Amino acid sequence: MQAKAREDLSRLFAAELAKAGLAASEIVTYATPRRLALIARDLPLATQAVSEEVKGPKTSAPPQALDGFLRKTGLTREQLTERNGVFFAVTEKPGRATADVLAEAIPAIIRAFPWPKSMRWGDASASTESLRWVRPLHGIVALLGEDVVPVTVAGIESGAVTYGHRFHHPGPITIGSAADYADKLRLCHVIVDQDERAAIIRDRAGALAAEAGLELVPDEGLVAENAGLTEWPVPLLGRFDAAFLDVPPEVIQLTARVNQKYFVCRSSDGKLANAFVCTANIDATDGGAKIVEGNRKVLAARLSDARFFYDTDLKVPLEDQAKKLEKIVFHEKLGTVADKVDRVAKLARWLVEEGIILLGTGRGTSEAGGGGEPQAAPSEQNPLHHASGAVPLPASGEDKQHLANLAERAARLCKADLVTGMVGEFPELQGLMGGYYAAAQSEDPQVAEAIRDHYKPVGQGDDVPTAPVTVAVSLADKLDTLVGFYLEGLTPTGSRDPFALRRAAIAVIILIERNYLRLSLVQALNHQIRTYDLPRIRSISPELPAPLSDLIEQMFESSDPNYADRIIADAKAGRDAKVLLVLERALAARGQLLDFFADRLKVQQREAGVRHDLIDAVFALGGEDDLVRLLARVRALQSFVGTDDGANLLAGYKRAANILKKEGVDASAPLPKEPLSYTPEKDEAALIAALDAAEPAAASAVEAEDFEAAMAALATLRAPIDAFFDTVTVNDPDAAKRAARLALLARVRASVHTVADFSKIEG
Repeated sequence: MQAKAREDLSRLFAAELAKAGLAASEIVTYATPRRLALIARDLPLATQAVSEEVKGPKTSAPPQALDGFLRKTGLTREQLTERNGVFFAVTEKPGRATADVLAEAIPAIIRAFPWPKSMRWGDASASTESLRWVRPLHGIVALLGEDVVPVTVAGIESGAVTYGHRFHHPGPITIGSAADYADKLRLCHVIVDQDERAAIIRDRAGALAAEAGLELVPDEGLVAENAGLTEWPVPLLGRFDAAFLDVPPEVIQLTARVNQKYFVCRSSDGKLANAFVCTANIDATDGGAKIVEGNRKVLAARLSDARFFYDTDLKVPLEDQAKKLEKIVFHEKLGTVADKVDRVAKLARWLVEEGIILLGTGRGTSEAGGGGEPQAAPSEQNPLHHASGAVPLPASGEDKQHLANLAERAARLCKADLVTGMVGEFPELQGLMGGYYAAAQSEDPQVAEAIRDHYKPVGQGDDVPTAPVTVAVSLADKLDTLVGFYLEGLTPTGSRDPFALRRAAIAVIILIERNYLRLSLVQALNHQIRTYDLPRIRSISPELPAPLSDLIEQMFESSDPNYADRIIADAKAGRDAKVLLVLERALAARGQLLDFFADRLKVQQREAGVRHDLIDAVFALGGEDDLVRLLARVRALQSFVGTDDGANLLAGYKRAANILKKEGVDASAPLPKEPLSYTPEKDEAALIAALDAAEPAAASAVEAEDFEAAMAALATLRAPIDAFFDTVTVNDPDAAKRAARLALLARVRASVHTVADFSKIEG
């Protein structure tokens, strides 16, 4: 709040100055728990006199027009200036004293200040017109140079007097000018510069930990928070009972951080130590011993509560906890959390059974890379706290069914910790605590890891799961969320994304890319749409005609869009309006989701330096929903178009495409196969020969997913295309030649389209 308050103060002050034609060379703001300050440097003592000119009617205009202009400006006919046959009203405005400008600006800023939370106080609070401020306002210091700017706000008059530290120097301090403001307050145990306070906390807390042979766990957010709570920060190190270390380290850190604003420390082996650093706001005469002891007792009470939650939760098997999810609504249109868990479990199993998540082949395993920094080493007290990928991979050839069982088991338990006492106290620990509980209750380590990490990745910089079971559950969870909300029309709009669907789509893309998952998005979306909609269709029409029933099954399992047309036609013929509505909604949601993934892919890849137009060029071919293959094609294309061969081929392609467009030769039209009825010119024959060689080579390379080789095959067309356009007339008077040469250019276009639609490429 303090950082935002400083920004708002600077912005509002600069705006008020600008209204009067004033500007400071520098504006500096400070914030402490008891004061908000602004220093504007090099302000002039008065605004400049200005001459304002307003254009009026022509001198030949009717009298009524002149009368209206005089009323508007408040001038007489004699006071107007005539220039080039037009009247002008020229008003000279003298400069104003800056002190007068500030006397008006300061009350306006105070009364309009946009605190996110504010209050009224005292007897005046009975009126809604009374001043609102974040806390009761006690004083206003307003100085221009060494002179007080007279201001009165809510009965508080400005002056040059402020007060020092609440305990070290509670008496009044007279400020001489902005130049001695910070120094005088420092002498009275107030450091007004928030950055300096933060540096003191950061450096001293780290030094205290080092003196104890420990390392401070860095937390910049906590540094800023403590800097905002103190005016004279004094970090102090204390110890808590080592028995509390049986509680997961994340729980201890969160308890210390959230409830008490303490830093925690770790030992040289990376394990959490039984030490904390609190930040006092006073130089205690006993060196802070009593402060540390008091904080230790408070922390001990908090940790006792945390240990109670942990021990109590461990007594209830996760399987029993999961049954309580039936009472928690996930979304009013999507059922309970238990319903979601059931859908995710089925999808996770399907991902494995379809061979999308594999064992030990670099797909969905640590061999695929990613995963972020390792976590702390495992310990007996914290069995789950292992490095990502520390769970040994199943032996080569292990039954796929076993992995499917593990994925389903993990999915059915992954949300169970939502009803535990610990997650109720600390929602930030959902997933993590489920992993600890699963490990302590002897679940398979892969299941425990999947429960812990299934929410990941939650952003671009987050760790990416790579263990097979974890990838299956994480991917299933996010796909189910996307399909469900899109089926109900609850899609992101503009800046609004209340269900974080953009983040979910980015996470799906990252999971697929990092783990090299060969997943057909259409097939996956169809499968999950089937999970949602088939029960609805059967409840609407339990006795569907066999052909229609079969077609519906096929639609939800096939990526062929022609099935959809046949189903819609049959449903219309049968006049089953409710079934038709469900089907049309499903097809619309699938199309919207595919477009949504395309947009998110562009956003995600733009940060990786991939051009959006190249992604469009590959998507434009249609039927490409394997993101691994698509990105391989895009990267090869980006490398190719950056070369001379690529740039020149692009230019030749666009020239050919423009001619074909002008002649009305559609890209979807079949290519003519009639032999030439004439002897081709030299460069025409050379292009035909180049195409005869390049077409099968490019097609074969694309089939083998060797897109670099496909680009290399297309590159051989560059010189023949250039020579063709230099020497051959496409629009020949001879109709046969003209048709054959247009067909040749169509072959060029079709050959290039085996890799990408070059018409979408910029440049």
